[in-house]
Amino acid sequence: MRKGKTIRRNADRDKARLKEDVQQAAIALLNRHWITKVKDPELFILVKDHYEALRDWFHDRAGFSLLLTRHFVKLEKIPGSFQPWMGISSFYSSRDYALFTYGLWYMEGCGDAQQFLLSEMVDAIRDHLLSLDVTMDWTLYEHRLSMARALKKLRELDVLVSVEGEETEWAREGGYSNVLYEASPLARYILRRFPKELMAYSTMEDLIAPHAAAIGTEDGNATEAAFAVQARRHKIFRRLMQEPVVYDWQWTEDERRYVLSQRSWIIEQIRGMLRLDGRRFREGLMFTWSELSGEMDLFPTLAGQTDLLLLFAGELRRVVQADPSLYERDDHGNYRLTRAEFEGVLIRLKQYHGDFWNKDHRGKTSGALADELIEHMEDWNLGAREGAYTVKIYPALARWNGNYNWEAGEA
Repeated sequence: MRKGKTIRRNADRDKARLKEDVQQAAIALLNRHWITKVKDPELFILVKDHYEALRDWFHDRAGFSLLLTRHFVKLEKIPGSFQPWMGISSFYSSRDYALFTYGLWYMEGCGDAQQFLLSEMVDAIRDHLLSLDVTMDWTLYEHRLSMARALKKLRELDVLVSVEGEETEWAREGGYSNVLYEASPLARYILRRFPKELMAYSTMEDLIAPHAAAIGTEDGNATEAAFAVQARRHKIFRRLMQEPVVYDWQWTEDERRYVLSQRSWIIEQIRGMLRLDGRRFREGLMFTWSELSGEMDLFPTLAGQTDLLLLFAGELRRVVQADPSLYERDDHGNYRLTRAEFEGVLIRLKQYHGDFWNKDHRGKTSGALADELIEHMEDWNLGAREGAYTVKIYPALARWNGNYNWEAGEA
């Protein structure tokens, strides 16, 4: 009997360890662009060992493809809905994105580990753009700075290797210095694969729409219906896994019914694979990470804007508790503050707590501070502008309550 129990306990322990390994791999895949064998060999092997289970789960739930090669493994993620924060945070203009793409274009013509000079790359890009009646002038500092940002991002993604020199020096010194690069075999895999040529897509929505996988039935109507069900599931899982929060009113009616009717299964699936805790609130289904740190970006962040936003949420809570009718509230539970009311709360907070704010926030006007916090709210789907004179505060922010801890008269 004791031997049997020991065997059972060992089997349970092995099963738990296996589940943890799969979860670790899934979380890394979801939150990294890719996992390379050179930089993270242990994690690469872990994903490779559980490749089939991971491939099947992500493909069935979200329609994501899992690409495995000798050098890397990549989960090709597609947004369920385009959001402003999904861009590259270090890029400041559309020119940065264009030059990033043309950097990839240049490296497509290079062999693996082929070395080339930055001057060769920028001259080739300039000449190609001239053939398209687009002028890129490397004597202009802004153009060089855009190219430097694009190159830096390519290096961060390991698709470009700097052998000698640095692009920031090239940008700062007027393009006279040079950099020696080496092309990585990863360059040709940076962009997501599409089943059709890019020019065949007419809208941005077409690029993220689920593709009609082979749902094999002889009845065409049944196939179309099955694809519609699959597409709905994929979009819902994509948004729940990739966005901070999705409220009921942000779904279509069909999607909302699915989320409401299948919430237990959805929570079980995401918890089982990604260790995110799901809970149904009045305003929607929300997922949180129970630990203080992790692979993903977490709210509250370490940024000063988050501290001020939590203070704002706490002040809003106290004011509303004292006078529930003070601010208008819509049918979705969103508070609607005028711009003046929003800035008024910030002015009061600055009077109470300004001594503990950083120099930048202390020196900003209420208008500039309001713009910064509204942008931070929009990044985390906690609020948004509504026209020029109204600010919406979404329910997820209203659930937070931030304040300073006071001990012996000090914070």
